[in-house]
Amino acid sequence: MIEVDTVTMLKPDDIKALIGVLSQVIAEHADELTALDAAIGDGDHGYNMKRGFEALAGEADALSAKPIGEALKAAGMKLVMTVGGASGPLFGTLLMTLGKEIGETPDRAAFNGAFRKAVDSVAARGKSEKGQKTMLDVLYPISDALDGGGDPLGISVAAEKAAESTIPVVASRGRASFLGERSAGHMDPGSRSAALLTKAIADFMEKRL
Repeated sequence: MIEVDTVTMLKPDDIKALIGVLSQVIAEHADELTALDAAIGDGDHGYNMKRGFEALAGEADALSAKPIGEALKAAGMKLVMTVGGASGPLFGTLLMTLGKEIGETPDRAAFNGAFRKAVDSVAARGKSEKGQKTMLDVLYPISDALDGGGDPLGISVAAEKAAESTIPVVASRGRASFLGERSAGHMDPGSRSAALLTKAIADFMEKRL
């Protein structure tokens, strides 16, 4: 989700600031995300995500003091425990697997490989695949953009376009699948969250590093 060569440049203050940025972005879009979920799901995605990222912000000092891999694993576990619904386990799995696979000083190839494994873990956890109107419809294009050598802006644009591409799709996984054809015409809220977080990280990396 970021320019990987800068991962090892992240200092504790950078990690703390980034957590704050992500929490703020989710809070600012909580109503939007909840409205998207109300159309095709339980109607709680935005507020659940807001609660989880507020919990991360509350532990920003402790998280930023850890090595990047340990910080990601701890952040993922916190999301699992606080977000609830389907999103907590899925976003949590993404971060925990990334933290497990990333290593202490990842180069770009190592990060890309770790991210791909993390996305595959989300797919396995949700028993889903790309094209079913889930967050995987954004996560796999992000992984593809990373493998293609994309810069932060390019990866952010790819994520945004991927989220928009879920609008006409008929859901075949998740609660939205119960609606059948009526699920078409609405953006997947998990995909929107993933795109928002990706843009926030990309903007942060461009400005901060």
